[in-house]
Amino acid sequence: MELLTIGAFAKASRLSPKALRLYDELGLLTPARVDPDTGYRRYAPEQLEQARLVAWLRRLGMPLARIRQVCAMDPGEAAGEIRAYWARVEADTAARRDLAAFLVDHLTGKDPTMSRTTAPLSLRYAALSDAGRVRPSNQDTAYAGSRLLAVADGYGGRGALAGAAAVDALRSLESETAPAGDLLNALEDALGRAERAVHGVSAPDDGTGGDSTDAGTTLTAMLWTGSQLALVHIGDSRVHLLRDGKLFQITHDHTVVQSLIDEGRLTPEEAASHPQRSLLLRALGRGADSTPDLRQHDARAGDRYLLCSDGLSTVVPAGDIHRVLTDTPEPEAAVRELVDLANASGSPDNVSCVVADVVAQA
Repeated sequence: MELLTIGAFAKASRLSPKALRLYDELGLLTPARVDPDTGYRRYAPEQLEQARLVAWLRRLGMPLARIRQVCAMDPGEAAGEIRAYWARVEADTAARRDLAAFLVDHLTGKDPTMSRTTAPLSLRYAALSDAGRVRPSNQDTAYAGSRLLAVADGYGGRGALAGAAAVDALRSLESETAPAGDLLNALEDALGRAERAVHGVSAPDDGTGGDSTDAGTTLTAMLWTGSQLALVHIGDSRVHLLRDGKLFQITHDHTVVQSLIDEGRLTPEEAASHPQRSLLLRALGRGADSTPDLRQHDARAGDRYLLCSDGLSTVVPAGDIHRVLTDTPEPEAAVRELVDLANASGSPDNVSCVVADVVAQA
C-alpha cells in the first residue's frame, strides 16, 4: 500500500506536520519510513487510527508521557486508563470550582451594593478523644476553643507528640485577630509553624529512646471569625457539615485509596476493605507532602460542624453519624455518643471528634 506524505497524513489525522515531527522525536508516532537522504517522513495508512487517538487525547489535555503509555496498551487497558485520567481531571476541576465560588463570594462580600446585614453569630462546641478498644495509647489530639477547632491523628513512634505539637502551634490563633480577607493567610502561616513543630518532634533519634524519624500527623482545623470558618486540611481526618437536615462531607481524603476512587479504579465499597486504605498521600512530617487544602465557608445560624479522625469515619456508618448530629442537641452529648458508637464497633483505632454549632447571639 502506498505510503502517505507527512502533509497528507497530517491532513487525514488532523495533526500538524510540526506535531508529527515532535511525536516522532518522542517515539510516540514513528513514521513508516524516513528517507535516508532528505529525512522526509512517510506514514502508512494503518497508522491513522493511532494518530487520531493521539489527537483526541491531546484535546483532552492528557500529557504526552501518559499518551505514550495509553498507546502501548491494548484497547481495554487503554479505555481504563482514559477513564482514570478523566476522573482525576473532574476531581481537580471540582476543587478549582470550589475555589472560584469562594472568590466570587469573597469579592461580592466586599461590594457595598451587595452587603447583607446578618445577626451576630457564635460557636457552641465540644471535643473528645479516646484511645479506642485496641490501641495501647492515644495518638489523636482533639481541640475546641472559641475560635479554633482542630483534630490531629499522629503516626509513628512519637505520633502523639507530633499531633499535639501541630495543634498547639495553631492555638495562638485563638488570641490573634485577622480580617476575614486575611483568614486563609493567617491559617496558612500557622500551618507553617505547625509543620516546623512536627519536624522538631521527628528529628533524628537522640538516643533517648523511641523511634522519632517516622513521626508525623494529619491535621484538620477550622478558624472562626464570627461569620466565616476557614478550613485547613491535610490527611484523612474529615469535616462534615450538617445544614438544613442534610449532611455534607466538605473535606477530601489525602490517601492512596481515595486517589484510586477518584481515578475510577476502585469503588467506595471496595475501598472500605482495601489493605492500603490508611496509607496517606499528604501529612505533616519529614519527607511527607504537606500541601494543604485551604478553603473558606460562610456560616449560617443552625449549622453544625463535625471534625473527626478516621477512627470514627471508618467504623461508624454515615447514617449513624447523621442521626446523632441531628438528634443530639448539645455538642458535649453528641461527641460522647459518637465516641461510644465507635467503641461499640470495636474501635481498632483512636477516635476523636469535635462538634461545633453556629448559633445566633441573643
